[in-house]
Parts: sequence; C-alpha cells; structure tokens
Amino acid sequence: MQVLLRKSEFRQDIHCSICGQGFRLYWESNSPAERATMRSLVLGELRDHHSKEQGDNKTPAAHPFDLFRLPTWTGSPQFSRVAMLAGPTKPRSSVSKIIYISQARQAR
Repeated sequence: MQVLLRKSEFRQDIHCSICGQGFRLYWESNSPAERATMRSLVLGELRDHHSKEQGDNKTPAAHPFDLFRLPTWTGSPQFSRVAMLAGPTKPRSSVSKIIYISQARQAR
C-alpha cells in the first residue's frame, strides 16, 4: 500500500519528526491496522529525506515540493497498487508529437 502526501499549512495529518513540516495524507485503504503500519513507514521515509545520503538538509526543503508517494515504489509503475486501483488507462502511443517553429519572420 502507498500513501500520497502533500505539504500542507492548514490540515495536517502527519508531521516530519526532523523539521516539523506538516503533510496531508491520502490513503488507499480504510483499514485502521494498515494505516497504523503505513504511518510508521511514512514517518521513517520522511526522516530519510533528511539523511546524509540525501544531502543532510534539516529544513522542510528536504521534502518534495508537490504531491508524492511513500513508501517509494521501485517496481514498474503499471504494477503499483495505485495504478491497479485506478483501472485501465489509454495505451501510450509510439508516435511523438512534433511542433514545428519557423524561424522566418512574418510580414506585417
């Protein structure tokens, strides 16, 4: 199970024990037991954002700025629980979108 987190100044479901930054949590499961387990995993990963391996930054800037998932998924994105719960998606096209920008000036 993964949890989506977003920095929040207003409603805060969890706080980083290092910098005190508050986060809003978005859960996949309603099970209290799963949530309790995930809460401790999330707190551990939030602490890891401040580790020496990650730059030893002890400020809230150590955390991602936008919405992010924890625990980190290392497998193929298509097999994450979040992706499976979202249902089928449109297959990616092998055709790239091309935009042509002309360097010629337009006559006025």
